[in-house]
Amino acid sequence: MDANLRLWRAEGPSFWQRLLLWADVLDPLHLLKSADEIRKARLLLESSEKTQSEPIQNHQTKQALLLSLASVHPDTGRIIPVFFRPPAFLPVTLPLAFPFVFMDRYTLKSPITHLIVKKLLPAPLFGLMSAFTVVAVRSPEFENGIEVMDRSGKVLGVSQKAGEKAVKETALSRGILFGTTFFLPAALMYFVERANTARTPRALASVRMLLIMAVLAGMLPASFGMFPQCGEIKREELEAEILSSTEETVLFYNRGI
Repeated sequence: MDANLRLWRAEGPSFWQRLLLWADVLDPLHLLKSADEIRKARLLLESSEKTQSEPIQNHQTKQALLLSLASVHPDTGRIIPVFFRPPAFLPVTLPLAFPFVFMDRYTLKSPITHLIVKKLLPAPLFGLMSAFTVVAVRSPEFENGIEVMDRSGKVLGVSQKAGEKAVKETALSRGILFGTTFFLPAALMYFVERANTARTPRALASVRMLLIMAVLAGMLPASFGMFPQCGEIKREELEAEILSSTEETVLFYNRGI
């Protein structure tokens, strides 16, 4: 089993632990680390026996853990290109919110149309689009399956059912991420407008942008940590050829993000 997956099993068994861990992993400063620093971090983790069974206490090893989780793909062990690493998610995604921020500067003629198009439609639309994008991009995992492992990390086979579970969990978390990111600021802006604290269109746009940034930054670790990164699936849920290769009741897979 890859060092990253062993680390997720040891460090992130509960949602709260995963939330705190993702908050550290998503630090954009990890993007500034060189390939040599990432390789050294991996070597340190792979030589540490504690990464296999219990949480890490040593500060240097903890920093190596965060850098590895932020920079290395657990399936291949290779360094992820900078713009596709988890810490790049916020700076890459945030510009997509700009059209939504300035959309309210224009008023539609019908009050009902204005309510639907500007207030009610964006949140579920963006949520569904995000979930659908995950399913579309990761559709090969539905068709071909993903690797499943036992507790020791031995690959027992490729399972379509594990692939379906991984993609569905990721799509749900991504839909909640973007749905909440566009719903909560819109709801809060209602109270801002009622309080009349921001009186000009420019001020309203600035407040809306700040709210979207805050909600997106807060929801990223929450959505990423919604499901375990090292996913579990019961033995009886798997295909017959995998059932015959092990007696373990629970097997593991990389859920992905």
